[in-house]
Amino acid sequence: MDSAALKEKLIAVLGQIQADSGLECPPLTGATKPIENLPKFDSKVWPVATTILATETGATIPNDVNIFVDETTKLPRSIDEIAAFVCALLKKQSEKEAAAA
Repeated sequence: MDSAALKEKLIAVLGQIQADSGLECPPLTGATKPIENLPKFDSKVWPVATTILATETGATIPNDVNIFVDETTKLPRSIDEIAAFVCALLKKQSEKEAAAA
């Protein structure tokens, strides 16, 4: 899956979570940082969003990976950065699987 398709799925997932929670959802763009810009989008919601995204895309995202925060800088990622990160993660996984086969 390319990052543009993943970005679309992520935006849909985030919008649905906010709607289901009865919370405001500002316009979501590639520059939006869910942690900073979405009301009540916190560590209780991140795993749910990650699981839904994984299910929607058929991807495997490890439980110990927080796609919403950069592990090195500890700064929140934008939607564009999240899409690129998840695509890179999936690429690494498929390369490992190919090497193991």
